[in-house]
Amino acid sequence: MSEEIEDELQRLLDTELQAEALVREAELKREKMIRQARADARSAEQQFEARLPELRASFMEKAEERAVQAVAELARRYEERRAQLRSQAKSREDDAVKAAVELLLDTERG
Repeated sequence: MSEEIEDELQRLLDTELQAEALVREAELKREKMIRQARADARSAEQQFEARLPELRASFMEKAEERAVQAVAELARRYEERRAQLRSQAKSREDDAVKAAVELLLDTERG
């Protein structure tokens, strides 16, 4: 019976040693995964930082294009409004000349 107990204790000890080895192996794998994840995060951050000038340039290019379009649209509206005002001024000038002529002719008659 003592031999059976010794055998059972030996199996338990072997099992415990195997379990400890598995735990150590799992901890090593976990640490490796953490290191890899950190390295991947640093790499991704470096890639992003390397692309910042490109992203900024692209943003600035698009902003400049929009600004040029806005200026062109404002210039177009300005020219349209200027043409309207010139037309109105010409029309009113013609009306004023007619009114002045009529006034002069009325004064000469009266």
